[in-house]
This record gives sequence, structure tokens and C-alpha cells, in this order.
Amino acid sequence: MKPKALAYPYSIWVLLFTIIPILLVVFFSFTDKNWNFTFDNIIRVGKYSGVFLKSIGLGGIATAICFLLGYPMAYVMSEMKVKNQQLVSNLIMLPMWISFLLRTYAWMTLLEDNGLINKFLNIIGLPSVHMINTQGAVILGMVYDFLPFMILPIYTVLSQLDKSVIEAAKDLGANNSNLFFRVIFPLSIPGIISGVTMVFVPAVSTFIISKMLGGGENMLIGDLIESQFLGTSYNPHLGSAMSLILMILILICMGIMNQIDNRPSEEKGVVV
Repeated sequence: MKPKALAYPYSIWVLLFTIIPILLVVFFSFTDKNWNFTFDNIIRVGKYSGVFLKSIGLGGIATAICFLLGYPMAYVMSEMKVKNQQLVSNLIMLPMWISFLLRTYAWMTLLEDNGLINKFLNIIGLPSVHMINTQGAVILGMVYDFLPFMILPIYTVLSQLDKSVIEAAKDLGANNSNLFFRVIFPLSIPGIISGVTMVFVPAVSTFIISKMLGGGENMLIGDLIESQFLGTSYNPHLGSAMSLILMILILICMGIMNQIDNRPSEEKGVVV
């Protein structure tokens, strides 16, 4: 079998489930209910700029928290023995084997006004705290569900670093601080870029988390798009326009992050 023939199934898959759906989104975005060409849908998206900014803001906060929690964890994992690395990796992936919906329901049980957390606070003499249906609850749900997507790419890169480079830096007099910030961290940027992308994209476009933990009071762009396709305000043309704008914004963010990763090693400050 020729090597090109092996790519045919993949090409058909990409055509059916990537290219054609994107073309349909573009087509619906620039047509009205009578299938006439129009820019009205794109213009109307501007009315929801606040929801877009809110989605990007909350997604960005969740991504930053995932990075602050995930990078140290990934670094510690990379320094463990191989057997322990496998064990910790399995523990991190364990929640992902459970339904995404069930995990979110579990957080609802914990965060409700009469939930387990408030009951515990009352037992130890502290007042109840309103946590459900808040932006904090939405961010917490994002961090919990998407944290593994930050840890695993960074861990993969850190565990594959050439130990001879680290030893050479030590031989050249680099202390622990310089070793980390001028060697290890710059070399781990590809994993950081992958992790940020894998967390930020679903966090910005999520709708289940915001609906269940935000209670509909913290509508994000995912909820808005869903309402145009499945809600009472059925308008697939406007929903497609929102989806198109969201895709463009995400592609811009990914392009910016890729530019950071493509800098020459001299600009990254790597010790040679």
C-alpha cells in the first residue's frame, strides 16, 4: 500500500467533520432566514460584546490558575521516580474517567447553600457562604475540569528534557534559580503553550459549567450560542455568526501564543 493511501481515511474524516462543518458555519453566518447574503448577523454579534469579554476574562483567569497550580505539580512529577510518575499520572487522569456532567453535579452538591461545605462550616461554628451561582463557582468548575489538560503537556515536556543540558548549566555555575528560570522554564514553553491552549479554548466556550454552577446568572458565550440553536430564541444564523467570531478570537489567541513559542532561543534567555 502506498503511503499516500494511508492518509485517505484521515482526509475523509477531516473533510466530513472539520472542513464541511466550518463551511456550514460560515454559510449560515452570512445568510438570513431566507438564505439571502447579509452582514446583519455579524453586526448583531457586537451587541453581545460584554458576554464575549466576560467569557474571555473568566477563561483567562481559570487558565492562569491552572498554570499556577499545574506547573509546580508537573515539575514535581518530572523529578519523581518513573514508577511514581506513572502512579501520579493515573491519579490525575482518574477524574477524567468519570462523566463530565456527573463531576459538575458533584460540585453543585458541594457548593449549594445547604451543601456539604456549608454544613461543615456550620459544624465548626462558621457562617454559611454563598458560593453557588457565582463567577467564583464557574471558575472553580473550570479549574477542576481542565487542570489535567495543563499538567500533562507540561509534565511530558519536563520529563523529556535532556539532562545533559541541565548538568552543563550546573557545571557553568548556574544556581537553582538561574537553572530554573534560564534553562528549565524556557525549554518547557512548548508544553506551557499546549497546556494553555487545551485549557483556554474549552474554558472560553464552555456552557455546561456556567449553566450548572453559574445558575444562568453568569451567561458565557457558550450558553449564548446554545440558546440560538436549542433555546426559544432559535436563530442558527446568529448562532453561527457568534461561533465564527469565537473561532476567530481563539485563533488569534493561539497565534499570539505560538509567536511566543517561536522566539529564538537567545530571546528566551536559555543558557548555552
